[in-house]
Amino acid sequence: MVKRIAVLGTIVLGLVCSGFALSEETSARPEAVPVERSELQETLVLDGVIEAVQQSTVSAQASGKVQKLPFDVDDSVVAGDLIVQLESSEQSSRVSQAQGGRDEARAAFADAQQQFTRIEAVQERGLVSRQELDRAQNTLAGAKARLERAEAAVAEAREQLSYTRILAPYGGILTERHVEIGESVSPGQPLLSGLSLEQLRVVVDLPQQYADLARRERQAQVTLADGRVLKTGDMTFYPYANSATHTFRLRMRLAEPNGSLFPGMLVKVGVPVASRDVLWIPESSLVRRSELRAVFVLDDQGRPRLRQVRTGMQQEGRLEILAGLSEGEQVVVYPVELVGTDRLNLPAAGVSVEESDKAAGN
Repeated sequence: MVKRIAVLGTIVLGLVCSGFALSEETSARPEAVPVERSELQETLVLDGVIEAVQQSTVSAQASGKVQKLPFDVDDSVVAGDLIVQLESSEQSSRVSQAQGGRDEARAAFADAQQQFTRIEAVQERGLVSRQELDRAQNTLAGAKARLERAEAAVAEAREQLSYTRILAPYGGILTERHVEIGESVSPGQPLLSGLSLEQLRVVVDLPQQYADLARRERQAQVTLADGRVLKTGDMTFYPYANSATHTFRLRMRLAEPNGSLFPGMLVKVGVPVASRDVLWIPESSLVRRSELRAVFVLDDQGRPRLRQVRTGMQQEGRLEILAGLSEGEQVVVYPVELVGTDRLNLPAAGVSVEESDKAAGN
């Protein structure tokens, strides 16, 4: 007990030496506000990563030698731009051959159709047998089938030719080039990688104990390093946990992508995990001196009394009070107003043993 009084006396003396003194002659009542109670939403802050919704690697669908690479890494492209040109002489020859076969089949079909028309007209007058009519009809059917097969061959050859021209599937930027001009490629070989900056999202891994609550509440706040809060859209919770980290992945679409956001950037993701009642005071009312955390509390006569408190988290200019104050008590907003005399009324400004025991929770 004697030791506690000595420590508190030292604290009060320190306030005097530094200029924080309580004037008995202060006639004006200092500005004060009541201790308020409100609900605090506890938030789990995690590191999230921005990634592109559209990101892919374009691979070759045909064999050939790379002839052109119109764009390089970090170049912007528009959907439909030619990004790789393969040597296409072989595919062009196949298209010409298929077109020749189609023209031949088309002529044979026209001849068979004319022959069938003539025999059908004569057979109606009874000048040819039914057998000859059936033979002409079968010839026409065979010619039609050969024409359809030839047209399919032309379509296939043209498709193979189109594989030599690789077009951008969407607008964006190129991030990696896997081949060089003159290099021979085969089907399935990667050519270029790219992504779109128009659609971005944030992914974050949630600890297992908070996954169910986050899935029910479906609330999260994404913040950049400069404090700017980003607007988010739909939230997607992966239905399985990572076997190594036992975390559940959460994915959120960014509703306002702009030129300052890029895939791979780190952001802070705040996920509400609990709520509790908290006592708040203005941050400007706290007196800090070494290990001391105290406030001036107005008594029944409106006189300020120094009282030690225990503080918690800080939020928007307010301080959480863990011990030392009760709801509704009046605390001085700016303790500097108490400066004005070099005399200190120890019984008035000091912290009594009973007050100290109360603040410490004893």
